[in-house]
Amino acid sequence: MRWWRSHSLRISLTLWNVTAMIMVLAVYAGGVFVFVSRNASNSLDAEIRYDYQWAQAMADQLPDGSLKWFEEEGTFGENSPWLQVWCGDQTGCGARSRQGELVFRTTRADLDPIPESENLLREADGRIVSVPSDQTTYRVLTRPTTLRFFDGAGRQINTKNVIIQVARSELAMRREMSGLMFILLLWLPIGVLAAGIFGYTLARRALAPIERMAERAHSITAERLHDRLPIGNPNDELGRLATAFNDTLGRLEGSFDQMRRFTADVSHELRTPLTAIRSVGEVGLRARRDERASRAIIGSMLEEVDRLASLVDRLLRWSRAETGQTKLAQEVIDLRDLAEDVVNYLGVLAEEKQQSLTVEAVGHPIGLGDRQVLRQALVDLVDNAIKYTPSAGDIRLRVSESRASVTVDVIDTGPGIPPELRTQIFDRYGRGNAGSFGGAGLGLSISKWAVEANGGHLTLEPAAGIGATFRITLPRATAATLQESRQASVA
Repeated sequence: MRWWRSHSLRISLTLWNVTAMIMVLAVYAGGVFVFVSRNASNSLDAEIRYDYQWAQAMADQLPDGSLKWFEEEGTFGENSPWLQVWCGDQTGCGARSRQGELVFRTTRADLDPIPESENLLREADGRIVSVPSDQTTYRVLTRPTTLRFFDGAGRQINTKNVIIQVARSELAMRREMSGLMFILLLWLPIGVLAAGIFGYTLARRALAPIERMAERAHSITAERLHDRLPIGNPNDELGRLATAFNDTLGRLEGSFDQMRRFTADVSHELRTPLTAIRSVGEVGLRARRDERASRAIIGSMLEEVDRLASLVDRLLRWSRAETGQTKLAQEVIDLRDLAEDVVNYLGVLAEEKQQSLTVEAVGHPIGLGDRQVLRQALVDLVDNAIKYTPSAGDIRLRVSESRASVTVDVIDTGPGIPPELRTQIFDRYGRGNAGSFGGAGLGLSISKWAVEANGGHLTLEPAAGIGATFRITLPRATAATLQESRQASVA
């Protein structure tokens, strides 16, 4: 059973090949047999008609008026003619012949009589009919004709109406068909056996690359993701399959590397606030302190707890985004109001670094999306801008609109994004310059997901000089949508 499972595909291909070969050979053998049988039958009918024409041509009239046909003595055999002639009218066929009387019979007809030959006289229409006998089946042609006799000068001297009956045995034809059937039945299993051996060999050679790939795949583990499957011919189906697997392994290797980096970053992020909480708590327990000092210690611990909660919240949002569990609302959003809300929320962080955080509005852009999700995405972008922009820097939120969309640009005067990191800045766990400030590298990837889930786009715009510009582009609210929103608010 184990051998069968390990070679099931090979055996299956062989069985399919053998089955197809059996069907092809059976159809071919059947076609050949039918073709040869039909030709043999037609040839036998042609010989019978030739015998009939021979009987007409070889008739001779004796001096007493009786009829005679040439038949060489001692020629009896399977090929000797089977002939009977019957008188066909009242005039008679000879001196003592009457209508319906047998007037001539060859030796073959005398020795191999056909029992139904006289009954066929009633329907002497020239058709060839099959008549079974004890030993074989005969084909009989019965047809009336008028024999004309001429003298030496070519003048017609007499006519005789007779019924000529010729026959041939099907024995030779049946022997020929039996021999053909024997040959076909003999070679059919030989052909099937050869097809099975050839099919198994072909399947073994065709599946050999798969076996090599399976052996290599068994040796690939999480620690050996750099290994690749062997590729014999990259242009055939197996080569393309191996290439696809290798590409998958490459992506898995990259994902594992990102996960390792992510685990290390998260571990670092978690260790720092936990260590700070522990240290502050130990310091607070060493001595008795007044209320003000205790409140300061508790405040420091709460700040670290907020950092932990923020990190956990980011991880939860990323996980929900991955599994598609987050359901977004479709709301009408005033982008200027949203930008001012974010500025008020993060203004304290900008003031601590003496940064300018302002909103510039062009028009009155109204977009569509989930306000809470988009607000968090904008908070992440502005928080990054504050983090990367040096003290006394300038951060602007510019909102604008076009005929089909509305945009929010987050513009800072920080160090910008190096060219080699521009293509990775939105990758999951891709940290860009985050290594200088800490962070797990999830902010931009989550922000990009949040904007795209609302039907928009988050892009890094080319910057002229220092700083970076991140642009959120959202669908513009239509007049019908605005009307529905007003009616909903009134209700």
